[in-house]
Amino acid sequence: MLTALEGAYGDREDAVAIAGRTASYEELLGAARAVAADVAGLPAFAVTATASLETVAAVVGGLQAGVPCVPLPPDAGPAEREHILRDSGARLVEADFARRSAWTGPAATPEEPALILYTSGTTGAPKGVVLSGAAITADLDALAEAWQWSAEDTLVHGLPLFHVHGLVLGVLGALRTGSRLVHTGRPAPAAYAAAGGSLYFGVPTVWSRIAAEPEAAAALSGARLLVSGSAALPAPVFRDLEGLTGLRPVERYGMTESLITISGRAGGEVRPGTVGTPLAGIRTRIAAEPGAEIGELQLTGPTLFSGYLGRPEATAAAYTEDGWFRTGDIAAVDEADGVHRIVGRASIDMIKSGGYRIGAGEIENALLDHPKVSEAAVVGVPDADLGQRIVAFVVAEGVTGAELTDFVAAHLSVHKRPREVRFVAAVPRNAMGKPQKKLLLAEDGYEARP
Repeated sequence: MLTALEGAYGDREDAVAIAGRTASYEELLGAARAVAADVAGLPAFAVTATASLETVAAVVGGLQAGVPCVPLPPDAGPAEREHILRDSGARLVEADFARRSAWTGPAATPEEPALILYTSGTTGAPKGVVLSGAAITADLDALAEAWQWSAEDTLVHGLPLFHVHGLVLGVLGALRTGSRLVHTGRPAPAAYAAAGGSLYFGVPTVWSRIAAEPEAAAALSGARLLVSGSAALPAPVFRDLEGLTGLRPVERYGMTESLITISGRAGGEVRPGTVGTPLAGIRTRIAAEPGAEIGELQLTGPTLFSGYLGRPEATAAAYTEDGWFRTGDIAAVDEADGVHRIVGRASIDMIKSGGYRIGAGEIENALLDHPKVSEAAVVGVPDADLGQRIVAFVVAEGVTGAELTDFVAAHLSVHKRPREVRFVAAVPRNAMGKPQKKLLLAEDGYEARP
């Protein structure tokens, strides 16, 4: 899987740079083999996935030994860590990048588990998502084609190494394509600006902060591609980045269970609010009610997970009767060019109000177009008359709820206007920048302004 470590691209002294520390491919391989010698024969092992060379060596060592690695979030509380370790049966190990080994062993087969990544647990205890080497390889090769990603690139990001975006794409992708990797430690605008990359990964929160610092954003103008994912990139941030860098950010869509399946293309037409078209080998369909333009996104292809660890019933429930994976996300597809637009999660972002099916994401983008609004999260709450009424949680200054309601009604259909606007200090988000709407709904004491 990791062709760079097989000598395909020579051996740069600074092939991998993480939080200011650098390593060559030879050094990384030696440290990884030391981990492989430690974990060989185990059913699984876990590593606290800090932004470090040690984490990279541990993951690569697991791939070498054919033992699935379970990356633990560094900020996980005791209960979460205990659940993941108990559920996976993984032994917690500590990698030492100073150690070296010439260990060799039988190569893992492509279909064997390579990683076990745990979901965020928003609908119950976190589940272990088993990803095979074949699925990861298929995804990285499809992305390399879509993004024209090669050994000539320098990839820059500062994303967590316990998620698909930061670990699979941001580390294994670099080792697959041979591109130099610069992990900034933290995704600060100044660090991105100083990295001198050709390819940058970020989540909307990162891009929003970069767009707010024009000098940092302008420093990215020498790159060839900016990629945003893990949550929808607000249209105002898209426009600001384009104005400051001259680049139109590419958005992509994926899940832990499916890896990345849909993306915009390098050199292709990019429209804000869309995530492009399916990658090579991926097929998608929209399961919509008659007459509806939006519905659940379902897909099939070689990047899908092997199942939820120890949960055959949950695995079966994730698929339709005819074998398509149910993403649980609501989407629409442009009939003319097949470009996909993600509306949100079926469980919370599909609002049924007054007989209409409404996507929360469309309203959020409309609110974010108001110059006084910096954050927005829209939900549907039970309503005796409408079924659900639209409630918008916004971070804004110098504007009333009524003005925002009128603003949305002037930009979208009147039935999509918020019936209630709640002003909050901040929209809670997870480590990847996704709004945590259930936390908003659980909170009390937000003042609704007329």
